[in-house]
Amino acid sequence: MNKKEKIATILIVDDEESIRDSMRILLSENYHVLFASDGRQAIEIVKNSPPDLMLLDIRLPEIDGIEVLKRVKDLEPDLDVIMVTAMNTVQYAVEAIKAGAYDYITKPFDIATISTLVEKITEKKALLKENLYLKEEIHKKFQFEKIIGNSPAMREIFSLISQISRNDSTILIQGESGTGKELVARAIHNTSGRVNKLFVPVNCAAIPENLLESELFGHEKGAFTGAFDRKLGKFEIAEGGTLFLDEIGSLPLSMQGKLLRALQEKEIERVGGSKPIPTDVRIISATNTDLNRAVLDDKFRKDLYYRLNVIPIIVPPLKDRREDITFLVEHFLSYYNNEFGKNIKGFSESAMGALYNYDWPGNVRELQNLVERVTALSKTDIIEVNRLPKEIVSRESDSVIDISSDLDFKKASMKFEAAFIKRVLEKAKGRKSKAAELMGIHRNTLLQIERKLKDRSS
Repeated sequence: MNKKEKIATILIVDDEESIRDSMRILLSENYHVLFASDGRQAIEIVKNSPPDLMLLDIRLPEIDGIEVLKRVKDLEPDLDVIMVTAMNTVQYAVEAIKAGAYDYITKPFDIATISTLVEKITEKKALLKENLYLKEEIHKKFQFEKIIGNSPAMREIFSLISQISRNDSTILIQGESGTGKELVARAIHNTSGRVNKLFVPVNCAAIPENLLESELFGHEKGAFTGAFDRKLGKFEIAEGGTLFLDEIGSLPLSMQGKLLRALQEKEIERVGGSKPIPTDVRIISATNTDLNRAVLDDKFRKDLYYRLNVIPIIVPPLKDRREDITFLVEHFLSYYNNEFGKNIKGFSESAMGALYNYDWPGNVRELQNLVERVTALSKTDIIEVNRLPKEIVSRESDSVIDISSDLDFKKASMKFEAAFIKRVLEKAKGRKSKAAELMGIHRNTLLQIERKLKDRSS
């Protein structure tokens, strides 16, 4: 069994020592097994540390199994209980099922039957937890699973991801909105030992402050007005996997202390609950704000910041990695061609020039939205510059040369050369030999022009 997985806890309740010993031999290799020899002891265990499954003998001293079953179901309605007895009668079976038992088996035990039943129940619990998560996620918009880029900044991030994915250190991803912080977090999860468990994102800025604690830690039935049922929080849903806390900088101070405790103690407590619940999750958080400044302004706890910022990753804005625009456009265009049943071959040279020169304040998300829009609306197989929004086209025309009343011809020429070379270098992904080839000049000539422009500007 993978050590990263949480081992299910099974409580065996039987007054016969030989039965308890048999169960220990049968189950202890793959499960954490607890034992009780009477009903009172079993109820106390459930009250203090509820197991995932209980095997309960019907005939017990003082309190019989049916009564124990009723009491533990009052304490833990979701606890699965298998009733065990030497009497194979319909009456006991019906009574046990009515009282909330999952199933009913008789002595002497069939080892294969018990093993199969226990495995079935533990797998069912895991599926129920996953379904709770999937129901909340099913209406969310598709998000690209791959990070696209070949710029030096992105190659450095790829290298860092490969180094840190195999450990469980907490990670703080910083970057402007739309740069792809969640995609980086997903990539870390997908290359980690937790890949077979859930990746659970939580947007801390989108949840009202009065609901945040319940969202993260869950709540018990009746914990507050409207809490009609027990609800699992994101920590429990992400058990064994990764919890991604997006926009962590917006977390209220009242919640920061509770989150810090959960990280330090590796346990949570549901709202309205009284029992600590152990957790095993990897925490990745993200922010588009300066948490250092927030700490200095007493808006973010210093101790929580240090706890989250064990390994920092900074995702650069798109304007600082323009060489990735071609890769991103090709990727998004391929996806939306398939999505809309189109066969658009690409953008014209002038349209790509406009994309290169635009600063993309909305970063990759803005570029993705643009490609989606023009793909959906385009009636030709090449997207021309006149199909782009005015703010992008105007930036393209303005960026060629910025004319003002006091700009003479030599200065204008120098400005044009510098802008032109910069664009070609971006198209050549920084490779000067390739840039020179595109311009039809020798590499040494390009180097001489760059030196000349540098001397003139100094």
